[in-house]
Amino acid sequence: MTTTTLRPPARPAGGPRRDAHKADRLWKATPLTWVGLVFGVILSLFPFYWMIVIASRTNDAANSWPPPFLPGGKLGENIQRVLENGDANIVKGLMNSFLVSGTITIATVFFGSLAGFAFAKLRFRGKNAMLLIILASMMVPIQLGVLPLYILMAKLEWLNTMPSVTVPFLIGGFGIFMMRQYAEQAVPNELIEAARVDGCSTWRVYWHVVVPALRPAAAVLGLLTFMEQWNQFFWPFVVLADPANPTVQISLRSLNTAYFADNSQIFAGTLVATLPLFVVFVLFGRQIIGGIMEGAVKS
Repeated sequence: MTTTTLRPPARPAGGPRRDAHKADRLWKATPLTWVGLVFGVILSLFPFYWMIVIASRTNDAANSWPPPFLPGGKLGENIQRVLENGDANIVKGLMNSFLVSGTITIATVFFGSLAGFAFAKLRFRGKNAMLLIILASMMVPIQLGVLPLYILMAKLEWLNTMPSVTVPFLIGGFGIFMMRQYAEQAVPNELIEAARVDGCSTWRVYWHVVVPALRPAAAVLGLLTFMEQWNQFFWPFVVLADPANPTVQISLRSLNTAYFADNSQIFAGTLVATLPLFVVFVLFGRQIIGGIMEGAVKS
């Protein structure tokens, strides 16, 4: 009687090792990659560095040729001149911008996550039609609605007040759509059904189940909204005609209204207006990057 021995099929020579070697080569950065990254970082940081250089010089040095490439010793003096400039009123502008940007950011994250949860996980009549209307509103630029919105603010007697630059932007289509897309993947239906079985109302499901899951996306949306509103210039310029009650961007514009522009003071004011954004990004950067990476893994 002959015994037959079954052997596994022969593997190609160097199969797994060859695949691993290809994967290592795919993810290994080449010298050209490093050169491109360093060049991109330099291009990104050079405007900020140049702003500090001009803000720390006198106006004569800022207009000289060749221009200086090293910071001077006038930064503190120029910042003090900006803060004491009565025409710009930049301290009031910073306070108003903090109030407006913070209020809009909180409202956008709250209403956006609430509406996004409803569009992603709840069933109600007309849901798709309402979502299409919200998406269509994102395609309309603000310039087309300036005239009717200005008339509305005038009838409400809100001109030259902070509600005129705050209330129209408390919720936006982008925030709703972003939170809806994230909630669709980040919140399992089984988790919501389990909360329903435990007797949770819709509000408790949102607050105790949905909000923790949407926290990374909320951090990203909050940063984007704060930056957008902090840099908002067009609409505040339309409705805030009183120079005593500006936002920070209107204050910066007031620094450049003279016939002979003081570039060192303008750049010093721009530096002061940029620092809050830098602080916000440093404080919330880890959550924002984590949210972006988590969203990339989910998708």
